[in-house]
Amino acid sequence: MKVRVRKGDSIWYYSQLFNISQQLVEDSNKDKQLNPLANGIEIAIPGFIRIGYIVKPGETIEVIANLFNLPVDSIYLLNQNLRLSLPVAGDEILVPKRVVESVVQNNKPYDFHSLQRDISKLQEIYPFLSCSTIGQSVMGKPLLHLGIGKGSKKVHWNASFHANEWITSAVTMNLLNEYLLGLTNSTPIRGLSMEACYHQTRLSIVPMVNPDGVDLVVNGPPFQTKYDHLVKEINKNHQDFQGWKSNIRGVDLNKHFPANWMIEKERKEEKVPSPRDYPGETPLTEPEAIAMAKLAEKEKFDLVVAVHTQGEEFYWGYEGLEPEVSCSIAYEFERVSTYKSVRYVDSHAGFKDWYIQQFRKPGFTLELGKGINPLPLSQYGTIYQKTLGIFLASLYL
Repeated sequence: MKVRVRKGDSIWYYSQLFNISQQLVEDSNKDKQLNPLANGIEIAIPGFIRIGYIVKPGETIEVIANLFNLPVDSIYLLNQNLRLSLPVAGDEILVPKRVVESVVQNNKPYDFHSLQRDISKLQEIYPFLSCSTIGQSVMGKPLLHLGIGKGSKKVHWNASFHANEWITSAVTMNLLNEYLLGLTNSTPIRGLSMEACYHQTRLSIVPMVNPDGVDLVVNGPPFQTKYDHLVKEINKNHQDFQGWKSNIRGVDLNKHFPANWMIEKERKEEKVPSPRDYPGETPLTEPEAIAMAKLAEKEKFDLVVAVHTQGEEFYWGYEGLEPEVSCSIAYEFERVSTYKSVRYVDSHAGFKDWYIQQFRKPGFTLELGKGINPLPLSQYGTIYQKTLGIFLASLYL
């Protein structure tokens, strides 16, 4: 929510007026000179939106403020002309409204357009949430990277490495939204303070690693593009793309990292681009995987979590290279989620595998839900509640 600064106002005063952390207000206005505030400039107040209200007969600003449980001056701030005249019945005034519900969509298949929409809404309400681009997909879609928090500990989550696992993007975005709500409403989540988390952890999220593939599964072939014929050829002219895991060029992005990649290359039946399991001619040729590797190399996260489906278990070891602390983290993840902890599986060349091999830091692959991918939205509630515990634990451990 934007407000126009009055003479004598300060960031501290606004944090008190709206009962919001001064740090969050400052972080929402990094492009502004905040001390002192210049009269007349617009600044953002996180966690609020502005709504219109039609004044009823006999109502005063004080009555309206009490109706919305707001300080009187918060309404005057949004309607600075009211200092000179009293509102009359039928006038429309602006009223600040605290956001207390999630805006992230979870009631229909989650494609790249849904992701863009939700990020735009979240940034409007929570301007301290950063969004950058770490690269582009094969088809030129931006690979969006979200960041929140000020701590020294770096935690990374990603989702939708596999196209038909798009539900992982919706879950990850909802986890972020719940964190933001807890933070701006000073509401603990499962007894944990989100403000404390904000100050100790820097959270990084790539919510959709494979946007081209997700759109193919959710919306069908990319008509009137050069990839329309390509995906149909790779899919052997089958019209059903629900089993598609790969990127738009038929490379499985989670079999594409240089962690014993040759083992996967030799034992996979797929020797050409395929809807699933083809690891590519060489590792790290696809722009989506390259962007993820560069991000990891730049940030050297303390913990990475790659979200997949399905199986209700998680994998956390690789060739004995995982650090000892991974064991205690795995124990906590299992405790808070009831998901099965699996140290080793006969699999290579995944993002988690490569991360552990490259940096000797904790890496986890979560397998959400059970069934056949893409998992139905009817599982969403159960998946979300089990994943929330792991999300919170990853930020606090």
